[in-house]
Order: sequence, then C-alpha cells, then structure tokens
Amino acid sequence: MLEVIGAGFGRTGTHSLGLALEQLGFGPCYNMHEVAKNPGHRELWNRIIDGKQVDWHSLFSSYKSTVEWPGVAFFEEIFQQFPDAKVILTLRDPESWYESVQNTIFEALELSAHNPDLGKRESQGLTRRLILEYTFGNRYWEKEHVIEVYRNHIQRVIKVVPQERLLQYDVKDGWKPLCDYFQKSIPVEPFPRLNERSDFIDSAPEWAKKIREARRQKGT
Repeated sequence: MLEVIGAGFGRTGTHSLGLALEQLGFGPCYNMHEVAKNPGHRELWNRIIDGKQVDWHSLFSSYKSTVEWPGVAFFEEIFQQFPDAKVILTLRDPESWYESVQNTIFEALELSAHNPDLGKRESQGLTRRLILEYTFGNRYWEKEHVIEVYRNHIQRVIKVVPQERLLQYDVKDGWKPLCDYFQKSIPVEPFPRLNERSDFIDSAPEWAKKIREARRQKGT
C-alpha cells in the first residue's frame, strides 16, 4: 500500500527522490520504468487516461511509494485513495525546469516516435500520450503554456494536501529534510544524485543522436 506519494513533475529530482525513498524503507517505488515490468499496467494507464475506473489499491499493491509520471498526472485521484499517505512535492525554478524538460523528456519522447524498432516505438506510445498529450495538451514546445501547467500543478497540490502531510522539497537539500519529515536517521550513504541531463543525453541510442544532430544543423 502506498505510504508516500511523490507529487512533483519529472526533472525536479524525482528519480533521485525515488531511490532515496527506497533507501529509507519506502520501496519499491513506482514510476514509468515499473510500468513495463508489470504485465497489463500499460493497458491500465491507457484506460485511466480514457477516464475509465481503476482499482488503485490493486495497481499499487506491491509498492510503498510512487514518484513522477505516470502517477503524478493523476495525483488527486491517487491521494483520494490513499489519504493517509505522506506527499512530497519536489520543486525547481520554473525557468530552469522548463529548459531541462524541453531538452530531455520532451525531445526524447518526440524522437521515440521515430524509433526504427517498431516494438519499442509502440511501447513508448503510453509515455508520449501521458506526458506530451494528456499533461501538456500537445503544446509542449510552448514555453508559457508548459510553465503555466507546471505552476498550476504545484498550486493544486498545495491546495489539496493538508499542510502537515506535505513536504515541499528541493533535492539539492539532500537527506536532512526527508529524514526530519519521516523521523528517520540520516543514512551513511550519500544522497543519490542520478539522471543528470548529461546522463540522459549520453544514454540516447545512436539513431536518436543522429536525428537530434540533423535537426540542430537545420536549426529546428
């Protein structure tokens, strides 16, 4: 059963937060990578996007926490089902966040529609639909719109979650705010710092790097 809900959009340190939560005993943690590991979950999330009912407790039955997408797109519905869960809202300066998400998630998802491997292209269809279409209304290159969605989401989380159950958190602050919030001792291991932009770009397949370079040479 979910004990912790990560309410921050991707590129606000959510990957590092997920690993930190697991180290603190709130694992396993659900995110987009977990969707592929669970037969039928991709279909479930497509149904959720279509507005169909879902058994949230069954979906998260093996997880103690969730961060970033897909869960963040349906934060309110999940929080209603797990009202005793603690909520962590990861924050980042909107301008910095937009510049990061544009050059990582948005670009990677747009490129994924051109994956020469048909199976992988189709498997990324849910992520494109969930983030590019559902969350940002296919207006993901419109800076003002994207930042407005980001700000509105933050304000909605702050409005919905009782103050005593919400931690507004910058991952740059490391272990202390998390451990204070959960009343746990600070681990001896360094706070996880993963999924940096350079890692995101360097891990792209060669076909995606070629398309990216061709676009940049054309100035698109």
